[in-house]
Amino acid sequence: MSAAESGKNPDDGPGYETLAEITKAMKEAGVENCGLIFGIDYTISNKLQGQKTFDGHSLHDITKDKINPYQEVICILGETLEPLDDDGIIHAYGFGDRKTKDKKTFPLKPQGECEGFAEVLDVYNEMTPKIRMGGPTNFAPLIRKAIDIVRKNQEYHILVIVADGQVTSEEETIQAIVDASCYPLSIVVIGVGDGPWNVMNDLDEKLPSRKFDNFQFVDFHEIKATARSPQTAIAIEALSEVPEQYKAIKKLKLLENM
Repeated sequence: MSAAESGKNPDDGPGYETLAEITKAMKEAGVENCGLIFGIDYTISNKLQGQKTFDGHSLHDITKDKINPYQEVICILGETLEPLDDDGIIHAYGFGDRKTKDKKTFPLKPQGECEGFAEVLDVYNEMTPKIRMGGPTNFAPLIRKAIDIVRKNQEYHILVIVADGQVTSEEETIQAIVDASCYPLSIVVIGVGDGPWNVMNDLDEKLPSRKFDNFQFVDFHEIKATARSPQTAIAIEALSEVPEQYKAIKKLKLLENM
């Protein structure tokens, strides 16, 4: 699979073409294992963001005969990321619902953490129909929750945020991303739905100086539409900056200085 087929712009950085290549690069960078944190966007804009990309349905629509984008991302990243997680524990949170709004997060599993992505998917399927979507959209509470987890566990983590991209609390989100660069934490945002993605695409350029480039955005549907092997391409794109991020974390001694 070429870089073009994988949905990767050759000018964006290392042109990983297979999962084996990126796995090797991660090991060479020193990533033997890591903690995983998963965040799901429950803002009300999800009801309208599937007009083009999900046959007009809500992005959280759950039926037996069709998998929604959130379920698809959980499955794809579960297969890719789970082998990196030594204890199998996934910290899974929702945000943007009618109760927490843009101020807090809530655990997707009411009691305890999820054991593997299979349970993340099971809990998502069980809880989503009960959740009342709200807003506005703010990634900051989730990012700060991730920082707390990293500080407590004193281990490198990858935070995956699956969202429809309609960030309304942009300044708070930017500040949280900047603050997170003081910790061994990579942030990957998987954009699902119709977009537009101008905020996500421009976010890196608007960010003030950080300790390291800790943020990666992946346009889920664009990659699916252009890649020969969409699942592989999405997984590669999601992890494409992790090797360099981890090298920067080691160079800055962020794990040692916690």
